[in-house]
Amino acid sequence: MKAFRTSLRPALGALCLAGLVSGQATAMPVIDPSVPAGQASLTVPVAADCYAIGQQVAAQKGGTLAKASSSTKGGQPVCVIVVLVPGKDGQRPRRSEVVVPQN
Repeated sequence: MKAFRTSLRPALGALCLAGLVSGQATAMPVIDPSVPAGQASLTVPVAADCYAIGQQVAAQKGGTLAKASSSTKGGQPVCVIVVLVPGKDGQRPRRSEVVVPQN
């Protein structure tokens, strides 16, 4: 049994090293084939930034932004915003969830 463990340790080390080397060799940027050559960019334009929208909603409600995430509802892109609104008379904050269209 000790002989098996002794021979297993170098084999696992070699396997891990091979995984690291092959993983880095295959990592490369993905290019959209529909974009003409020379016009490709590493950034993708976004219709609206959910975090910025969340900051605006939190300011309107007088609370703090807890979460801002993008989602799709009914085939339309939306931002799901969670705002923590301060409670009255020292009570704990209330959680308010708002769904806002991204456009």
